[in-house]
This record gives sequence, C-alpha cells and structure tokens, in this order.
Amino acid sequence: MALDYVALVILIFVVLVLFYGIIAIHDIPYEIAVKRNHPHQDVLHVAGWVSLFTLHAIWPFLWIWAMLYHEDRGWGMATSGRSDDIMGQRLGEIEARLAELESTKGE
Repeated sequence: MALDYVALVILIFVVLVLFYGIIAIHDIPYEIAVKRNHPHQDVLHVAGWVSLFTLHAIWPFLWIWAMLYHEDRGWGMATSGRSDDIMGQRLGEIEARLAELESTKGE
C-alpha cells in the first residue's frame, strides 16, 4: 500500500517536471532575443506560446529568427567592419567625381 503512494508521488513529480520543462523550452528564443536586444522580442515571445499549440513545430524557426540578429551588426553576416570601410571609400570616390563633374559643367 505504501509503495502505491510512493509511485503516485513519483508519477506526479515526473509529470510536473515534464510540464515545466516544455514551458521553459518554448521561451528560449525569447530569452535569446532579449539578450541580443532583438527588435522583434515581443513577436518571438508570442510566437513561442503559439508554438506550444503546434507541438513546437515552429520552434526551430523561432530559434533561427532570434539568432540571426546581432545588436552590433544588425541582420548582416559580416564579422568585421571591412565591408563598411570599402563602401565608405567607394562613396567618397563617387562624391569626388560628382563634384568634379559639377565644376566642369559650369565652364
């Protein structure tokens, strides 16, 4: 008789741990978004709750969405500012050429 109560307590404990685990897992993309200062934090949080009703079928896409954004470089995949330097240099060249063309147009 006592073992029946022990088994019942263990069963209830396991069910509660599984229930809490599933709830905690759905919130991982939102926590990533908060840590990265993602512009779509609220949407990721709501979509995480929606993923509970789809049996977490959309959860991997939410995780990818949360991981793509970086506060320091936005949605870009570049790891350094090298492309920005090249674009700035190119823009400077274009502006200089435009100024040269405008000065020759007046003559």
